[in-house]
Amino acid sequence: MRNRGFILLTLTCAVAAYSQTPVVSDGGVVNAASFAPGQAVTPGSLVSIFGTELTGALALADSIPLATQLLNVSVTFNNIPAPLVAVIPGGSAQINAQLPWNVLPAGQKTGTANVVVRRGGVLSAPKVVQVGPFSPGIFAVNFGIGPAIAILPDGALAAPTGSIPGLATHPAKFDDVLQVLATGLGEVDIPVANGHNSLDQLRQTTTKPVVLIGGIPVKVEFSGMSPQFVGVNQVNIRIDNPNVPKGNAVPLQLQIGGITSTDKVTIAVQ
Repeated sequence: MRNRGFILLTLTCAVAAYSQTPVVSDGGVVNAASFAPGQAVTPGSLVSIFGTELTGALALADSIPLATQLLNVSVTFNNIPAPLVAVIPGGSAQINAQLPWNVLPAGQKTGTANVVVRRGGVLSAPKVVQVGPFSPGIFAVNFGIGPAIAILPDGALAAPTGSIPGLATHPAKFDDVLQVLATGLGEVDIPVANGHNSLDQLRQTTTKPVVLIGGIPVKVEFSGMSPQFVGVNQVNIRIDNPNVPKGNAVPLQLQIGGITSTDKVTIAVQ
């Protein structure tokens, strides 16, 4: 009887652990580059979902097209499966996913989506997410703040020399061309399936952003999808304006659809 009681207790605890209910935080679905609170998210872009009990272990996508389940975790927006980049456990758990391109009805630019996280057989309560045509965010080393993922022609990041352990860095200079990685720049001229990258052909955004360095506009030579990364925009810019300020932490911003990304993401300019 004592052994039976022990087994019963063990099974009860195991079921309870497996059945933990995922909870998406209020306002917990944000642009995966900027983490901007209260901003709508955009079809095709990468989003981060924050909450509790979203996952019990770390898992990262290892193939493209992205799968719609990692470990025992999946996400839907308006009942459409979302391709997953990562599930990250913790007190404030996180899921990185692509907001499906077809999350809104065809031709609809703004609206809402119900997000639901499934962990095993347990569903979160749906949370309403605002969806809009643009939600610009530049990827940074520290997500939403600090050195941008702005790549110089030699592959280094445009940050102070030696400032990021393990990465080549040096300041940009006049007439340099930088590849800036971002998300949330909206529709592209050639449709692409959910979870797929753009290695098959060049895709440009139908609206070109304005790029500001220290508040000064610079030339945008290309704005489209990154060839390698799902849900990531690549914006090629040339520092063609001699009035761009110099410094180790000059704000780098995107403007599109009346929205300006944060001034907390920076590059170094000499």
